Amino acid sequence: MFTKAQQQTLLPVPSGLLQAPRLPRSPEPPLNSNGVTSLICPVKFSLIVPTYNERDNIEKLVQQLSRVLDQVLPDDYELIVVDDDSRDRTWELASQLMASYPSLRVMRRQQEKGLSTAVIRGWQVAKGEVLGVIDGDLQHPPDIVPQLLGAIANGADLAVASRHVDGGGVSSWSLTRRILSRGAQILGLVLLPRVVSSVSDPMSGYFVVRRSAIAGQILHPLGYKILLEVLGRGEINQLAEVGYVFQEREAGRSKVTWKQYVDYLHHLLRLRLSTGRLGWLSQRLEFPIGRFLRFAAVGLSGLVVDMGLLYLLHGLFGLGLTRSAIAASELAILNNFLWNDRWTFQDVAKRQRGNRTVLKRLIKFNVVCLMGVILKVLLLNLLFNGLHINAYLANFLAIVVVTIWNFWLNLKLSWRVTEMQPSPKA
Repeated sequence: MFTKAQQQTLLPVPSGLLQAPRLPRSPEPPLNSNGVTSLICPVKFSLIVPTYNERDNIEKLVQQLSRVLDQVLPDDYELIVVDDDSRDRTWELASQLMASYPSLRVMRRQQEKGLSTAVIRGWQVAKGEVLGVIDGDLQHPPDIVPQLLGAIANGADLAVASRHVDGGGVSSWSLTRRILSRGAQILGLVLLPRVVSSVSDPMSGYFVVRRSAIAGQILHPLGYKILLEVLGRGEINQLAEVGYVFQEREAGRSKVTWKQYVDYLHHLLRLRLSTGRLGWLSQRLEFPIGRFLRFAAVGLSGLVVDMGLLYLLHGLFGLGLTRSAIAASELAILNNFLWNDRWTFQDVAKRQRGNRTVLKRLIKFNVVCLMGVILKVLLLNLLFNGLHINAYLANFLAIVVVTIWNFWLNLKLSWRVTEMQPSPKA
């Protein structure tokens, strides 16, 4: 039975923006041997272990990590288990281990889910100058940690455990999984070459990083691949890789699913649109390019729905053209609204719950789309009749203008951030 006293030993769960804070300075910063003020670092290294249903592995992992780190950083490290409220009560067993392992701390998250956010929430309560992450399933060998820390000591800002350098490999992966892993890396090189090409194993979930390289950066992780965020948004000037052999699970079930690969693709696209030249352009124009491209993609799906229903109602069932067109348009608008609500503006919609608010957004979306239709007709006539532009080119230009118009008005009216309710405290 988990007692109230044990509950009080758990770490508080941070909320708000996902960013690792800078280490605080003391009121009177001490001077080092060179006469320069230095930061207070309660511990040298904080290693985060994100878990979900890892009760069969957690004790052995904590034991192995403690043995390794006691040798290289005695009394100068902490292990932070961040558990997503596991059904097998991993967090409970981990908290009981704290009596035997004084460097162990435990957090139980009941509101948020996901490996990447768990890592960042762990970093937010961490006290280390160097931050790290390791899986909780014993597939990442703990004996590699000292080599990663050694790379940081030699000047690296980020040290990654890699399966694709000397000394690295996988134990017994199937051919399908090997192809998927390499295919994901090639896809990353196409979409995000600067970030993905900087390491041999961008999908690694085993690395350590200087806090100063990511402190203060607002992170937007998706899925399991937190390393992509660190590479894409951190200030990484020097990088090192250490080979390791990926081990098979000793207990529990693998959490790798097709959803992880979809999240990986989505994450690559998000980083592509928010960093580099596109990110710079988006910030200068104060225009959310990534959100707009999602809105445009939804618009294309609506066009397919519109044309398909028009053919079905008018061509196959013989309904009048006008009535068919009206029905097809309205159903296409409904299709677009649902996709935009669940994808394009998902972050806002999650904080505007309730049937009444959803209905308000749908009505506003309909009105904006109707205004867009009127604007398109006016622009088409202006471009074709007034400026004598080719009809098809004029229609294309009108669609582009109206798409931007619809997006901007829906951003400001249908999914207004000002109506967002405060997030529930974790």
